[in-house]
Amino acid sequence: MLTAVDAVLDRYREHLPVSLRQLFYVLLSDGVLEKTERDYKRMCEYVGMARRAGRIPWDVIRDDTQIAVDAPPCFSGPEDFWRAIESAADEYRVDRQAGQPVRLELWCETAGMVPQLVRIGEEFGIACFSGGGFDGLAGKYDAAVRAVEGGRRTRVLHIGDYDQSGEHMFSSLAEDVMAFAGASGAEVEFERVAVTDEQVAAYNLPAAPPKATDRRSFSGTATTQAEALPPDILAAIVREAIEAHRDPSLHERALAREDAERRAIRSRLRRSPDGR
Repeated sequence: MLTAVDAVLDRYREHLPVSLRQLFYVLLSDGVLEKTERDYKRMCEYVGMARRAGRIPWDVIRDDTQIAVDAPPCFSGPEDFWRAIESAADEYRVDRQAGQPVRLELWCETAGMVPQLVRIGEEFGIACFSGGGFDGLAGKYDAAVRAVEGGRRTRVLHIGDYDQSGEHMFSSLAEDVMAFAGASGAEVEFERVAVTDEQVAAYNLPAAPPKATDRRSFSGTATTQAEALPPDILAAIVREAIEAHRDPSLHERALAREDAERRAIRSRLRRSPDGR
């Protein structure tokens, strides 16, 4: 099993870290495991032991439950501070969504998918949020406030499970956020990017019957989790959805302006040791 895990991590090295659930679905697709709770727990146990032993690096698997809060910034002295300022200049960015016809946000149902989606969205200056932050009214209201403050039409690209819960979460989010934003005159649209019935068939994703205990309506006949999409395919789907709403010439101009302003900031910092 660990040899199979190594192969998966090498195959998707450009999309690391992956979650344990994503790893499980790839191994399932590779025929290494069966879609049972027993096999999932067994995989988690082996991977956990391999990480403890140094067999698998810690940073290639992400923890979907850990919540981290960074400590306030501190410095060893003024020189350390100015080094940090110089480093910050290297990260200078403009608003890459400025001027685009629609402001985009990425939302996903599963918090574990956020790191991968952040890497895709940051190229275009797009923020990513997990569904866990939008289940309550406060989170939905905050999303509407961002739409109002954005000053133009907002389109939310959503990634979620293809099941009763996923469909109803999507519709509930869309209805509430659009209602909150509409009350202030802002326009918000929602687009289901994944998982769709067509994607389940196109990529032969593992599926299970809908839960008999869930009486809510569902458009499909079988359910699939979003993490069943291989990382490279998910990245391609999300990038295609983003680019469908971007003006490439405006994006290139934003990058050129960003580079010019970054160089001007660096030049100003070099002229004086204290940055003045």
